[in-house]
Amino acid sequence: MQITVDIPDELAAQAQARGLTPELYVRSLIDAAVHTGPLPLPPAKPKKDLEAFFRAMAANSDKIPQLPDEAFTRESFYQDHD
Repeated sequence: MQITVDIPDELAAQAQARGLTPELYVRSLIDAAVHTGPLPLPPAKPKKDLEAFFRAMAANSDKIPQLPDEAFTRESFYQDHD
């Protein structure tokens, strides 16, 4: 998460417009977010779109070389680190 220089100024202005301190305003935002529940999920993609996606992912998979199990050990991923 990045906080730009403008965000604290905007937050302070919004808090002041509501007659609150920045701390109380942030607390009210968090409280409202907690009580509204999770955001709704986007609509599910049609099955044909998923099938097309997986077909595209599998295209030319016969040309991918088979790797030995040792290629997927923790040590193989972090061999350049101590």
